[in-house]
Amino acid sequence: MSIRFQLIVFMVVRTILNTVHRMVYPFLPVFARSLGVDLSALSLLITGRSMLGATSPLFVPISDRRGRKFGMSLGLGLFLLGVGLVAIRPSFWMLFAGLMLATLGKYLFDPSMQAYFGDRIPYERRGTVLAVTEVSWSMAFIAGIPMVGFLIDRFGWSAPFPVFTVLGMMIFFVIWRMVPGEDPHHVPTTSTRAGYRAVLTSIPTLAGISIAMWASAANELVNVIFGVWLEDSFGLKIAALAGASAVIGISELSGEGLVAFTTDRLGKPLALIIGLILNALASILLPWIGTTQIGALIGLFFFYITFEYVLVSHIPLVTELVPSARATILSLNVTGHSLGRALGAFLAGFIYGEFGFGFVAFLAVLFNLAGILALRRMQKG
Repeated sequence: MSIRFQLIVFMVVRTILNTVHRMVYPFLPVFARSLGVDLSALSLLITGRSMLGATSPLFVPISDRRGRKFGMSLGLGLFLLGVGLVAIRPSFWMLFAGLMLATLGKYLFDPSMQAYFGDRIPYERRGTVLAVTEVSWSMAFIAGIPMVGFLIDRFGWSAPFPVFTVLGMMIFFVIWRMVPGEDPHHVPTTSTRAGYRAVLTSIPTLAGISIAMWASAANELVNVIFGVWLEDSFGLKIAALAGASAVIGISELSGEGLVAFTTDRLGKPLALIIGLILNALASILLPWIGTTQIGALIGLFFFYITFEYVLVSHIPLVTELVPSARATILSLNVTGHSLGRALGAFLAGFIYGEFGFGFVAFLAVLFNLAGILALRRMQKG
C-alpha cells in the first residue's frame, strides 16, 4: 500500500480525533449553559485534559516495544470508549470522563503514527510528509467544527457524540486492516528505561521538547478565550462561532502548506525561529486590530497560521533527536504540549476575567520568547 494513500487515510482519521479535541473551545459558552455549569468549571476540565497528556510517556513507549499498530489500535479503542460514554449518557461528568478517555486515546495514537512515518521517511523529506498528516488540525476547524455546530444547533449539545461513536468504529477497522502487524521498518526495543535515559539525560533534547511547552502555552491562552472573547465583544452566536473556527482552520491549513514547501528547504531550526517570532508579533497585533469583528478574525488568522508553522516544523525535528527511542521522545513531546496547554488554560480564564484580552496576548508573547531561548539552547548542544 503506497505511502501517499496511507497519508490520506491518516489525515482523515486524525481529522476526526482532532475535531473531538478542538470542539470544546469555540463552543465553551454553549456547553457551559447547556450543562448548567460556569465557565471556570469547563476551564478546569480543559486544564485536567491537558494535564492528562503529561502522563503519555507512561504508556506511549509501548509502541516502541509492541509495535506501531498496537499503539495506534489501543489509542483508537480508548477514543471510541470516550465518545461512546457521552453518547450513551450525556452529562457533565460523562463529558469529563469521555473527553479524558478520548484525549488519552489521541495522545497514544498520534506519537505512534508519527513514529510509524518516522521509521519509513528519510529525515530530509520528513517535514513535508508529516505536514500532510498535520493538515488534520485545520480540517477539524474547516469541516469538523462547522458540522459540530450544525448538530448542536439542531439537536443539542450532545448530538455530535453518537456521530463520532459511529465514525470511531469505522476508523478503528480501517487502521487495523491497513497497518501491518509485522513491520520490517521498526525494530522493537527491549527496554523502555534505556529510551527514557537517552532522552532525559540530554539537556539539548529536553530544551527541544520544551519548545512545545512554551509554544502551546501561548496558543492555549488564545484557544480557551477566543470563543468567549468573540461572544463578549460582538455577540457572536453558534453559527458565527463555527464560522470563526472555519477561518482559523483555513489559517492553519495555510500554515501546514507553508511547512510542506519551506521547512525542509530552510532547515527545521530556522523555520522554528521564524515561526516563533511571527507568532509573537501576531500576539502583539491581536488586541489592537481586534476592535472590530473583521479585525478580530484577521488577527486570529495570523495568530493561528504562525502557530501552526511552529507546531508542524517542530515535529520532524523531534523525530530525529533520539532515533532509537522515537515513540518515547514523541510521547515526551506530547507531554511538553500538554503541560503548555494546561498552563495556558489555567491562566487564560483568570487573566481574561481580571485584566482583559490585552494581557492574555502579552503573556502569549512572553511564552514565544521563552520558546526562542529554548531553541537556542538546543542548538548550542
